[in-house]
This record gives sequence, C-alpha cells and structure tokens, in this order.
Amino acid sequence: MSVGLIRSLVPAGPGHQFVLYGDSCSGVPGALHERTFAAVNAVLRRLDPPPEFILFPGDEIIGLTPDPDELRAQWRHWLDHEMAWLDRDQTPLWHTTSNHTTYDEMSERIFREVLRLPENGPLGQEGLSYWVRRGDLLLVFVHTLWTGLGGEGHVETEWLEATLRAHADARHKIVLGHHPVFPVNGYSGTYQREIGHEYATPFWDILVEADVLAYVCSHMLAFDVQVHRGVLQLCTAGAGTAHRMPEGVEYLHCVQAALDAEGLRYQVLDTDGLVRERLQWPFKPVGTSRELSPGLHDVGFGGLKGADYIVQLKITGHMADGSYAPAQTLFSLFDSHSAAKLWLGLRGPRQTLTLVLGRDPGRSPHYWFGPDLSPGKALDIDIALHAGMGPGGMLYRMRADHGWSSFCGASATGLEHTVWPERWSVGHGQGGAADRPFMGSGLSIKVGYKC
Repeated sequence: MSVGLIRSLVPAGPGHQFVLYGDSCSGVPGALHERTFAAVNAVLRRLDPPPEFILFPGDEIIGLTPDPDELRAQWRHWLDHEMAWLDRDQTPLWHTTSNHTTYDEMSERIFREVLRLPENGPLGQEGLSYWVRRGDLLLVFVHTLWTGLGGEGHVETEWLEATLRAHADARHKIVLGHHPVFPVNGYSGTYQREIGHEYATPFWDILVEADVLAYVCSHMLAFDVQVHRGVLQLCTAGAGTAHRMPEGVEYLHCVQAALDAEGLRYQVLDTDGLVRERLQWPFKPVGTSRELSPGLHDVGFGGLKGADYIVQLKITGHMADGSYAPAQTLFSLFDSHSAAKLWLGLRGPRQTLTLVLGRDPGRSPHYWFGPDLSPGKALDIDIALHAGMGPGGMLYRMRADHGWSSFCGASATGLEHTVWPERWSVGHGQGGAADRPFMGSGLSIKVGYKC
C-alpha cells in the first residue's frame, strides 16, 4: 500500500479547500476507536496541500457518561493526544454538538468549556450554535439536540433564519448539524435518527430560501449524499466508529472538498487513501440528446456502467383524465432473459412517480419514490440518473421546482453497480404494448448521457 502524498482538490481561482469528517467516538486510550480514528487521520495527514480548515459534525468522543471528570478526560485525550498532530491555530477545527458529546446540561457545559467555540449563537446556546465567516463563505453550526427545547432531535430555527438573512451577501453558505434531516440508507426515526419530523420542513424551507449549498451532518454511520429542492444533504460519519450502516457497504472515510465559482467538488477517501466516491455539484448538463420513440427497441445504451456517468431524461406528455392505479410505464431498460434493470413510471391511485431498480436475479428490486402526479395535467419532468451519487443519485425536477430533488428510497446503493442493458421501451413495459401501458397521451422522452 502506498503511503505517499494524496493530491487534494483545489479551487479553480478564489475559493476554499477543506476536510469534512465526523463520528470517531474515541477519547479512550487503547480502545478500538482510537486505532480506527488514527487510520483515518493518517490519510488526512497525507493530503497535499493540507486543508485550510476542518469541519467535524460531532461524536468526537464516546462520551455518554454521567461523570464530568471522565468526560473532560476523554476530551483532553482526543484533543491533546489523538489530534496533537494538528496545529489548530494554523488549521481551524470547527465542531457541532452531538448525541455522544452534548446529551444533558452537564455535557453541554463541558462542550463549551473545552472547545471554546464562538459565542454568537442564540440565547442559551452560546458556544453550542454559532457561525463563522471566511470571506465569501458562511458556515452556520446548529445544535440539533438542545436541552432547552427537549433534547435529541430538537433544533432552533429562528436564529438560523436570521443568521442566513444577515449574511445574504455570502456567495457560499453551508449549514452543519449532527442529525440528518432526511433518512440515510433507509434508516429512519424521528428525534433519534433525524431531527424531529415537525422541524424538517420549516428547517429545509429556510435553507432553500437562503440559497444554502449544503447541509452537512453525520450521526448515521455512512457516507451519503442526496439533494432536496436544490440543497445537498451530505452525511459523513466514518471517522472511526467501528460500525457501519449497513456493514459491507459503508466504510471508514474522510471527505476532502474544494469550493469555488463553479460549485463544490469532493473526493471521499478510505483508510487506504483510495477515492471511493466523488462528485461535482452542480453537475454539468449532458450535451446532445435524442428522442426515444414509443415502443420496444433493441439498441440501448451499450453497456453503460461504473460511477462516472449521468443519464438525463426529458419527459413530456399529458396525464390521463382520471386516476389510474395500475402501473404505467414511462421508460424501462431490460435484457430479454431478466426483469427490467430499470423501470420508471407511475404506480398506485395517487399515480406516484416511481423508479424501480433491478438487482441480482432472484432478488427483489429496490424502489425510489418521487411526487404524486395529478390526473389531466401536463407532464413535464426532468430525470437525472447520477451513478456517482449512490442512492441519492435518482433525481427529478418539475417545471416549478426549486432545483433537483432525490427520489426517496430505502437502499444503501444506487446505480453504481448497474450495467445498462441493450433493450429499452417507452410507454409500456418489456412485455409489449399491453404491459403496464402509459394511459395518458403525447408521451415524448428525450435522452442524453455522458461518462
């Protein structure tokens, strides 16, 4: 295994380059997580050039102790031993609160005492919620488990909205908190796995209205990226906690990122220093597209595979006048000897936009769900299938939408292992004209792709 330098992504012109990682649950000398955290740090220390700053969205230490002296000792070991390699004056390290570190009033007090973060947050949350401004970049750190509101999963929003408005001139805005807003890899539960569900819509409305680039979180032991109404949710929780959600798919990692006038680019590095995932956001639209005529066709996308391709579909037409519950096909890809590798259409009495991804023979397919479509209305949908975004890479955009949104699903993987077959159909399934036909009219699909 090579232990040489790892080339960092850098801005093209003015910008920022930094590292994101979270959830090490360490702070105990000789414990397992001290070793796993060290393995991730060894990769981070190989970055050339090194990051300008580091963002750590929580769970630095194992915490969860009622003993304040033990909690302080864990923080001291984490800061003075495990992170002793980092010159925090040269490379600032900013943290969010989390369930392992701020689980009661005592631990909130010690978090403030040990980390001494900016005290510009809302009343009662000084040193817990705060903001940092670096030129054209605004970083806002929210406390997603404030005891003053009820504890885990409870988050203040008025101060967040006011802070984003006060810094409306910032070209780039990133909000960070420990808990996701949207489920990751199918793991879901209000207050425990995401912020309280009553907060989710108003919280995300604030981010959308303020043109925030991304909400960065951790907590779920995975790397995950998805987008909702044009705002990314980026979950990085692989800094050392020796569990995965799920095992066999997720891995220990850190994320190195660059931000400039073109947007965000990142690379996700595992403990061997290998790039496991990467993204440029916003992604560049595909070039030339062609129209797919209704019916069955024998020549499709010729073995398109890997994690670097994007397929875009422009779907127009008109919905049938009445609600129709049976499945209606818009587009499908298949081999003659197996069920569809990919099926896109409408299902159920609410005519829900649905994408079904076939897996190995004999295994159940995976489902992703978009919006419900109204009878008798014009159909005008953009679809993007982004293999580099994992399960968040099934995207849709309606004419009136504020940017792309990920379909909702419960899978930990996406298109990255799919090999596109040679046959496709438009307006009905692989069985012919009577197989799950589209019941509306004027269906037209244009497709383009890039590798």
